[in-house]
Amino acid sequence: MRALSVLDTVFARHPRAVGESYLDHARTASRFGLAMLGGGLACMVHAAVPALFTTTGSDTIRRLHARMSGRAGQAAAVRDGFCYEI
Repeated sequence: MRALSVLDTVFARHPRAVGESYLDHARTASRFGLAMLGGGLACMVHAAVPALFTTTGSDTIRRLHARMSGRAGQAAAVRDGFCYEI
């Protein structure tokens, strides 16, 4: 039984807290990560050649912040409401 508790803690507790399944959360987190890598790479190129990617980094941050802020409201609704699990 202890192993199931550890598995739940490691793989399911956080996704459940934000109202997602494990796969939904993995997909969303991967998209955020790829967007951050792209924005970071654009910033590195911009550092070397300032005329390139002049707003890409800040645009990426604003876009991800807007998406994350919207998700925060959804997660609060899940935590505050009744959630039936099997």
